[in-house]
Amino acid sequence: MAVTVETLEKLERKMTLTLPVTVIQAEINSRLLRLARTVKMDGFRPGKVPMNVVAQRYGYSVQHEVMNDKVGEAFANAANEAKLRVAGQPRITEKDASPEGEMAFDAVFEVYPEVKIADLSGVEVEKISAEVTDAAIDKTLDILRKQRRSFAQRPADGAAITGDRVSVDFEGKIDGEPFSGGKAEGYQFILGDGQMLKEFEAATAGMKTGESKTFPLAFPADYHGKDVAGKTADFMLSVHKIEAAHLPEVDAALAKSLGIDDATVEGLRADIRKNLEREVKFRLLARNKQAAMDALLTKAELDCPKSAVQSEVLRLIEGARADLKQRGVKDADKAPIPEEIFRPQAERRVRLGLAVAELVRSHDLQAKPEQIKAHIDELAASYEKPADVVRWYYGDSNRMGEVQAIVLENNVTDFILSQAKLSTKSVSFDELMGQS
Repeated sequence: MAVTVETLEKLERKMTLTLPVTVIQAEINSRLLRLARTVKMDGFRPGKVPMNVVAQRYGYSVQHEVMNDKVGEAFANAANEAKLRVAGQPRITEKDASPEGEMAFDAVFEVYPEVKIADLSGVEVEKISAEVTDAAIDKTLDILRKQRRSFAQRPADGAAITGDRVSVDFEGKIDGEPFSGGKAEGYQFILGDGQMLKEFEAATAGMKTGESKTFPLAFPADYHGKDVAGKTADFMLSVHKIEAAHLPEVDAALAKSLGIDDATVEGLRADIRKNLEREVKFRLLARNKQAAMDALLTKAELDCPKSAVQSEVLRLIEGARADLKQRGVKDADKAPIPEEIFRPQAERRVRLGLAVAELVRSHDLQAKPEQIKAHIDELAASYEKPADVVRWYYGDSNRMGEVQAIVLENNVTDFILSQAKLSTKSVSFDELMGQS
């Protein structure tokens, strides 16, 4: 088989493949013979169908399969022989004219680029740090107490305050007309939890059981209900029940109910601190990893394979549709999602993947078995039965592959931070956690 390769532009190449017709025909005949031994047709015993009948029925599909297989095999062998790192799938077309006794094909494809990483010592990276404070532990305790709160009905003359659970009827109208989602009966919510708009909560606060009132409510311009966004509605509100919240005390009983081994207040706070410190560690790692990868991209010189970017775009669209389906969106798998929305993100991912691969190759940053084990042990430590979690990871190659990828990225991050010009910044626990 003769092979020629020419450069079209940057990463695009064209390879011409020629295959003897006799080789293709011999494979077609071989497959038809194997098929004839097992194929079932009306009027014939199994294995006794004449070859001309088998060829008439299955000849086209078998020829199509053979052509795909033989040309694909020829392309793979030729690319390997030429030491080409092919990116994506080739576009193969049969040539109109070819020598007698041969079939010729053009394969147009892209190759992976040469990646150059400039000196990282001059790049500036801001590395953040954060501490778990007593205030963060107190806030977590408050959340745990709220999750276990109980409610008792207030006396009829008791006014609703923040933390109370209220049961209400309401109906809203815009310009005297009701609107979708603007009416409910026996609706329950916790005052101050942010479930309702602030104006609605403000109107409810101070009301007593059996009271009614009307009030205006201006929907925000970015409200999720587009029909009412930016408009003002008049609401009629009636309160049927008000229940006061009771939060459990921070004591040994609370610690015991949470399954803390050391069922004391000190043991409870120590357990919370340990869990928060683990979460802080992972969040800091994610934020600093992002900064390191951003820095790497500024020092990476490469051409981006269009085919790899397109494949990543399609993966991102597929992920977006899966997310819509999970949210209950009808016909999510057919949702029209423009490719251009994801193209910048896809290009960044491809560029970053190639830059990381080059850094891993040139500085031996592969994930070591002991690093993978340490990472899995750390992930498992937060569960009640760590050994079961460890077995769960080691029992599936896909899960192990995900862990390996994370550890590799951690190695790359550590390497970049060790080379870069670092500045450090301390952030609050709430800022790191994305809380107000």
